[in-house]
Amino acid sequence: MKLPLFRIVRSAFCTCPPKYNLNTYLGRCEHGCIYCYAVKFPSFRGPTVPRLSLKDEIAGMIENTKVRLPVMLSDATDPYQPMERKYEVTRRCVEALAEAGFPLLIVTKSDLAVRDVDVFRRTRTVVSMTITTTRREIAEMIEPHAPPPKIRFSALKAISDEGIPTVVRIDPLIPSVNTDEDDIEAIISRSAEIGVKQITASTLKPVAGFFSALRSMSPELHDKILRAYRSGEWISGYKYLDDEKRLRMIRMVREKALKHGLTFASCREGFPELNTSICDGSGYCREWLGRFME
Repeated sequence: MKLPLFRIVRSAFCTCPPKYNLNTYLGRCEHGCIYCYAVKFPSFRGPTVPRLSLKDEIAGMIENTKVRLPVMLSDATDPYQPMERKYEVTRRCVEALAEAGFPLLIVTKSDLAVRDVDVFRRTRTVVSMTITTTRREIAEMIEPHAPPPKIRFSALKAISDEGIPTVVRIDPLIPSVNTDEDDIEAIISRSAEIGVKQITASTLKPVAGFFSALRSMSPELHDKILRAYRSGEWISGYKYLDDEKRLRMIRMVREKALKHGLTFASCREGFPELNTSICDGSGYCREWLGRFME
């Protein structure tokens, strides 16, 4: 067994450079976000399951993986599930990866990531925290069981204060839900204040079954979002907003990020010319960034 490579889907505008990807948990993330795309894949449906076998297997996977590309944790189920406090699967994996010299790309919504700062300091690490709004009532609607935005900002500050590069992912941008310019400005200005280096933005890309599930939860929200996507198209299994709507949103976030002195990237939007860095934040832990920004 080797560390699995991240699957780069160029047809869906993915611009990620090569990297590995490790999901330390399977099943539906306990955060319960209404916009979750991972449910598209069978392994990430059903209850959250810790991959306890990884605690023993990670050493062999590392030994069989010769190229020290960055390792992302994770692209589907958040690596810092509430049950991680008990099982420490992520903790064991990042310890082993750091000891072997692999750069780490942590992607999470959880303040539990602060627990592992001692490990992050042992290797080149970038921590990306998803913050979709500063308004608690919206967060509770679209991310009902995730830590509140205020807690996430506090975690980011604690990590940034340790000298570890941090990224805020405004992902997803949902038309008429969290795209108010004042709210976006609040996210970005607060990010700049606490030492975040980069903003990465991405629009909502519903997968099959999203709209029917949303209708049962909130008919009003369903109708509002469905109207915005009627002029869009399906690309690689995801429903995209039309180009004009996406571009308008991405440009708005970009302008605010650059105004506050932060770098910017969009994720799977088809506008790479707007990026000033790599969407996954790996520009802060790669020595060969240039070739991917040409």
